[in-house]
Amino acid sequence: MPNKQDAVKAVALTAAGLALLTACGEPKATPMNDEYAGNSGESVQSQEEESQKDSGSSSSSDDTVKNHDDDPNSTKSDNKDTGNYADGTYKINGQYGPVGEDTIDVKLTIKQGNVENVDIVGHPFTSISKKHQTAFANAINGVVDGKPLKGLKIDKIAGASWTSEAFNKALEVARQEASVPSAS
Repeated sequence: MPNKQDAVKAVALTAAGLALLTACGEPKATPMNDEYAGNSGESVQSQEEESQKDSGSSSSSDDTVKNHDDDPNSTKSDNKDTGNYADGTYKINGQYGPVGEDTIDVKLTIKQGNVENVDIVGHPFTSISKKHQTAFANAINGVVDGKPLKGLKIDKIAGASWTSEAFNKALEVARQEASVPSAS
């Protein structure tokens, strides 16, 4: 029969294991010009070429690759959210799941401070993830198109809670990437 000390040790080990798993499952998002963005099996070079081709007015002429991989809370770009946003198309990668195994590529088009269109490309790890990502991608435009980017946050869409959380992190990065200085 186990004694009280053994029971306390078992509870402590279980709590420590849950704490580790909880920290791993935090969704994060990075700009798609980040060399570590995406999990699509594409080469870094092809992702960078695609990002540069579609970024138009939203990218600077600086060829520096931003590396947010060493930041455990990688939900930020190097820019601050000013509340004023440049028109353009912004690409962000959202990562989520118990160990960050699922990703979505979010392509967000902004016009006059509003979301004009969203395209989602999912990179699911399992068939369940694929089902949730597909349902989310099919529903998202009906929820966010025409809405102001400033302060936009969604609730769970199409039953996809983790995908929705990753999308919200992507919105944070989009606001930072699209920000222009306030006219004072």
